[in-house]
Amino acid sequence: MEFYQILAEEFHLLEDHVKNIIQLIDEGNTIPFIARYRKEKTGSCDDQVLRELSDRLGYLRNLQKRKEEIIASITEQEKMTQELMEDIAAAQTLARLEDIYRPYKQKRRTRATIAKERGLEPLAEMILAQDILSGTIEELAGPFVDEEKEVFSIEDAVAGACDIIAEQVSDSAQGRQLLRELYKKNGLVHSTALKEEDSVYSMYYDYSEPVAKIPSHRILAINRGEKEEYLKVDIEINTADALDKLGSLFLKKESITMDTVRLAVEDAYKRLIHPSLEREIRSDLTQAASEQAIKIFGLNLQALLMQPPIKGKTVLAIDPAYRTGCKIAVVDPTSKVLDTTVIYPTPPQNKIEESKTILKRLIKKHNVNVISIGNGTASKESEIFAAGLIKEMGGDLSYMVVNEAGASVYSASKLGAQEFPEFDVSLRSAVSIARRLQDPLAELVKIDPKSVGVGQYQHDMPPKRLDETLTGVVEDCVNKVGVDLNTASASLLGYVSGLSAAVAKNVVAYREENGEFTSRVQLKKVSKLGPKAYEQCAGFLRIPNGKNVLDNTSVHPESYDAAKKILGEFGYTLSDVCGHKLQDLPGKIKAAGEGKVAESCGIGIPTLRDITNELLKPGRDLRDELPPPLLRTDIMELKDLKPGMELKGTVRNVIDFGVFVDIGVHQDGLVHISQITDRYIKHPSQVLKVGDVVTVWVLGVDVPKKRISLTMKKPK
Repeated sequence: MEFYQILAEEFHLLEDHVKNIIQLIDEGNTIPFIARYRKEKTGSCDDQVLRELSDRLGYLRNLQKRKEEIIASITEQEKMTQELMEDIAAAQTLARLEDIYRPYKQKRRTRATIAKERGLEPLAEMILAQDILSGTIEELAGPFVDEEKEVFSIEDAVAGACDIIAEQVSDSAQGRQLLRELYKKNGLVHSTALKEEDSVYSMYYDYSEPVAKIPSHRILAINRGEKEEYLKVDIEINTADALDKLGSLFLKKESITMDTVRLAVEDAYKRLIHPSLEREIRSDLTQAASEQAIKIFGLNLQALLMQPPIKGKTVLAIDPAYRTGCKIAVVDPTSKVLDTTVIYPTPPQNKIEESKTILKRLIKKHNVNVISIGNGTASKESEIFAAGLIKEMGGDLSYMVVNEAGASVYSASKLGAQEFPEFDVSLRSAVSIARRLQDPLAELVKIDPKSVGVGQYQHDMPPKRLDETLTGVVEDCVNKVGVDLNTASASLLGYVSGLSAAVAKNVVAYREENGEFTSRVQLKKVSKLGPKAYEQCAGFLRIPNGKNVLDNTSVHPESYDAAKKILGEFGYTLSDVCGHKLQDLPGKIKAAGEGKVAESCGIGIPTLRDITNELLKPGRDLRDELPPPLLRTDIMELKDLKPGMELKGTVRNVIDFGVFVDIGVHQDGLVHISQITDRYIKHPSQVLKVGDVVTVWVLGVDVPKKRISLTMKKPK
């Protein structure tokens, strides 16, 4: 089968659409561009499906390349047969392919190669044939004793022949496949303690779970325990079952050599096959667990980046600390820094009244609407302080605790120094904490996605794969929302479809030198931004007060004429785009027939619908349609929580076994997967995402261990 046929079958897509997707990828188009502007060619595939298809295409191409290398190698050895060629062609995984190639692979010097050098291969063939019914094994091996070849006895001859047979058994593709299936079906992951001391890995000190059922988070926990030398881990299997499988392939009939072959099979299994398959199974489990963790990390990151911005608000940020004091930054609705200072309301200084006086002055001076508090060290004390301040001041002032993960990384970075050369590192963190509330997407793109802190075992993941996935998530989010060409930082522009980091800097440099962009066409004047880059990026960049209202929409410049035709068909012009003059447009298009309108404008129906939506709401931010973040005015203590208490909270992290919810007591509570809904779900991400505001009830509180158990099922 051709690649497009395999992919069409696996992804349940039309073959023509898959052909188009492959062609578009090979032509250098980005995933966001294909997803948004080539819907007719792809059947309106979304960016996630396109990325998965692209990854799978890469795997199939690597598999094909490896097949070609193996065919060339075996052909060069003059050992290629028609049957072997068919087996290679039929191989659907790299593991299967390497099994087939194993007997023909150049090997390091092994016990079997040494035995062959000593002339024992003919003896091994006679023993393995098992067709000698009379005599003894000693009589068969006698002629192969040769001191010059270092075969000093019959025992040496038989042992060498067995080494050759063991390697042949180990190299059997069919044998390995049978055992691989057995391990996956009946194998157990088993861990035992290497240390007697108590640790976070205590539950795994004598633990077993089937290979077929063990969940991803336990694989990663066991791996980490092994890496930190708390655990010894192996794969357990019933040896008799494994030997029966191999015996069915190699033990033929009663003969004088059958028992010798049986010993060689046992040796092959214990010395060669089991260690190899154990490594392979554990590698497969780890890879699958890593992919699952990376996927969940990506979903969490996407939800965090797509949280609604708090627009039109002046924000006062508190970056909490003890000894060095809390750093304060006031940021206006356009993210411009208005003021900074340091206060000391936390231990050891405890200058609470003095700190309140300073903040009250700043809040009144700058008309602050919201306080943003970082969730790091001294966060609880800072939150209590802020809640007390709000109670005293009254009005519409509120606060929110913001995940400050990565803020210190940004503050100490070259980018942080370029943005705020006059501020020290801690004040830059305060500015970042304020801006995260105002526009999470614009601020968080400045930080390495791995540092954002919404994953599980992210530091144990394959770095390249993690970076690819997370970069893809950020790209998709940035391009879904769109970017203001006249205010975006180089960091944000660098994630726009078609723009490299270097070209993004050139866009900013052009803006600083020539003033604000008034038209998308001006992008063509930016250094190193060629026709292909323009095609890829133009539709994702917005100019709110430009010459052409379409420049403030996601309508691509290639479709401007089509947009004008759509308007013209029903008596409208571009000047009607702002305001409510076009509210009847969708109804008029439907009455005329979408197919007819699309055809007369030279576009497909998906593009017609996209253009119409944009004409109705130019400059819209799709994040505005999401529920706003939960702002608070008061705080509770852990000891205030009682079973059955109803609370509102914000989902902070989604993991395999549940979700962590911020309920305003500084310590996030856990809603176990079994407590999320009454219906069966495989994973919490089917129901919840980071940023969701949920109603929960307290199940239990362990104050000493600072653990809160929550449920989303209303008590009866």
